[in-house]
Amino acid sequence: MENIENMPRPEIVLVADAVAREKDIDKEEVFEAMEVAIQKAGRSRYGAEHDIRATIDRKTGAISLERYREVMADDAEIENEAAQLHLSFAKRIKPDAKVGEFIIDALPPIDFGRIAAQTAKQVIVQKVRDSERRRQFEEYKEKIGTIVSGTVKRAEFGSVVLDIGKTEAVLRRDEMIPREKFKVGDRVRAYVLDVRRETRGPQIFLSRTCPEFMAKLFTSEVPEIYDGIIEIMGVARDPGSRGKIAVKANDVTIDPVGACVGLRGIRVQAVVTELQGEKIDIVPYSEDRAQYLVAALAPAEVSKVVIDEESGRMEAVVPEEQFSIAVGRRGQNVKLASQLLHSDIDVLTEAEEQERRANENKIRLDRFMNALDVDDMIAHLLIAEGFTTVDEIAEVELSELAEIEGFDEDIATELQNRAKEFVTKRNAEFEDKIKSLGVDDSLRSFEDLDQDTILKLAENNIKTLDDLADLSSDELVEILGEGAMPVSEANRIIMAAREHWFDDEKTE
Repeated sequence: MENIENMPRPEIVLVADAVAREKDIDKEEVFEAMEVAIQKAGRSRYGAEHDIRATIDRKTGAISLERYREVMADDAEIENEAAQLHLSFAKRIKPDAKVGEFIIDALPPIDFGRIAAQTAKQVIVQKVRDSERRRQFEEYKEKIGTIVSGTVKRAEFGSVVLDIGKTEAVLRRDEMIPREKFKVGDRVRAYVLDVRRETRGPQIFLSRTCPEFMAKLFTSEVPEIYDGIIEIMGVARDPGSRGKIAVKANDVTIDPVGACVGLRGIRVQAVVTELQGEKIDIVPYSEDRAQYLVAALAPAEVSKVVIDEESGRMEAVVPEEQFSIAVGRRGQNVKLASQLLHSDIDVLTEAEEQERRANENKIRLDRFMNALDVDDMIAHLLIAEGFTTVDEIAEVELSELAEIEGFDEDIATELQNRAKEFVTKRNAEFEDKIKSLGVDDSLRSFEDLDQDTILKLAENNIKTLDDLADLSSDELVEILGEGAMPVSEANRIIMAAREHWFDDEKTE
């Protein structure tokens, strides 16, 4: 007699097809959900301790229900008698049985009662829901970095939840432009910041304040950016107030700023309207950082730019009447320019710059006069030639010193000998001091610090590279004294001091 459990069940295949189409998921996942449901019903019938597995024929819908028992070594402990058996017993059933195999017994058909049917339905619904969530996560994960549009569904603690089609997305309060408010039913555009997989489904986080949102808006409004003819090189924003966007054209015949502004300002105005009236400066990008800085500080007029190549710090010197424009309200203009150039920018008036240069020259003048035992005229000549430290004089080619106006080879030789003598004596004193202070070799050999800085740190009980790495940039600036080092340089030094930590972790 044919086992009715293995009889064709075409209705099973039809149901799987219908559910797969309705929920837009893979039919295989529906079959797997049905198999899990049948297995649960089987375990309810025969006992949860049994390893019961169901299989549905994908073509005919025939259901087979089987019990699996694992073959264990005779000296092994049986933990579950319903799902395990010893080898000696298994050989009575299957003479060639081996340890690790399964003895499979076909089970009679199950009468799916109301409870079993309900369990099957719950499993299928849950499986379908999980599949939908997984598909949504993959779909929206690909949308990270794009703009989506949705309708406000509800407000929660200042944030808003948007219906963006097949799922919801969250626009948090801190990702909304200041003073903008939305009510239920409003249409909102936002940038997809992140998509996270969670048990209740994919969580999609949006932003209207990030610089990328402005960049994407320009991309949609300016065809030349979309086509790659114009490139966005940087964006800086003070959301809702002011923003700067740097652009360059890959075609020399195109004006990138004019293209972004559009005829009678129509293109930039569309972006301004979307950003709640945020004023936007379109800056022409330049590989020349000085020229780029001048453009970034517009509408202020910059008369001079000084760049520290080592730290990357930049100074913009402006006429007195341009100072407030360059800095901007609450420092906004210079802050946005700093973000655009990824550098710290100091804005000085011409008078302040002259005073500071005079102070620096006085310090150098005194240093050269004392270290080299020369008068102020020779010290001034050295400063005019660009020398800033005694070490530079000690190490420079003698011919270069002799070429200075008013110097000859004898004067150059005498100056260099005095410089070398001073450096040797200073280095010897430095070695004595760090030895008495107990400075570790790791800090002493750290290339980013000069001798004066190492001594200053040691006097404040910072005697190893780890001690330095443990500091914050503010603490380092405080130890060295006001004006001795900018925060950006302090931060760079501390990060360099921490590099050996990461190297040690990689080694481990």
